Amino acid sequence: MTKTKVLLVGESWVSSATHYKGFDQFGSVTFHLGAEPLVSALKDSLFELVYMPAHEAAEGFPFTAEGLAQYGAIILSDIGANTLLLPQSVWMQGKPTPNRLKLIRDWTQRGGGLMMIGGYFSFQGIDGRARWRRTPVEDALPVTCLPYDDRIEVPEGFTPEVLGAADHPILCGLGTAWPLLLGANEVVVRADPGVEVLARLPESEGGHPLLVTGQYGAGRTMVWTSDIGPHWVPDVFTKWDGFAKLWTNALSWLTRA
Repeated sequence: MTKTKVLLVGESWVSSATHYKGFDQFGSVTFHLGAEPLVSALKDSLFELVYMPAHEAAEGFPFTAEGLAQYGAIILSDIGANTLLLPQSVWMQGKPTPNRLKLIRDWTQRGGGLMMIGGYFSFQGIDGRARWRRTPVEDALPVTCLPYDDRIEVPEGFTPEVLGAADHPILCGLGTAWPLLLGANEVVVRADPGVEVLARLPESEGGHPLLVTGQYGAGRTMVWTSDIGPHWVPDVFTKWDGFAKLWTNALSWLTRA
């Protein structure tokens, strides 16, 4: 069976810490991967997930349309626009280089499936530093980004409100009783034909969109404004029976699998 290739870009980070012990101190560096729940959920699915951590994306993300053509879907998750805008050829050598945000937009328009997942470096992100607003990638999304820090922190948790029909391909088999989430990015839904809000935060938390789908040219696009895993997506959500079904349904819709 031929599996549809899906490229997940981002969801990794490096932490540096300084440890003080009386007069003495020393430093340590740790590397973290944030997409393990999604990797596990897709393990035996119809999809071959290619996981490209954020530090590899600056040089590893394709620079050509041919490089993108092998994928049925691209997921951008917790990675800022600068990583794709500033490879070493631009940042260190000052050489003109293909704009990969335009490549993603054009690939989507030709029929690709584009998804953005929320996080501190998704949409506009913490302190506005993710910087996806007014980029070619934003052009293809069914939502627009705010011009400032867009995080919605809900430490007590909120229960998503499901708006889409139960037989929608993404919602099929999930029911309406979803577990708690702890946060999301705030975005604005486009007033375009074909854009549909399938789930949102409750009115008590602003009623902001959580799961939105749309069309861009011949391609399909969607956003999930919460995260893949902690901290916004707690263990109770990743261990929910519907977690794997949510993502396989979403990718099946996105890629027309």
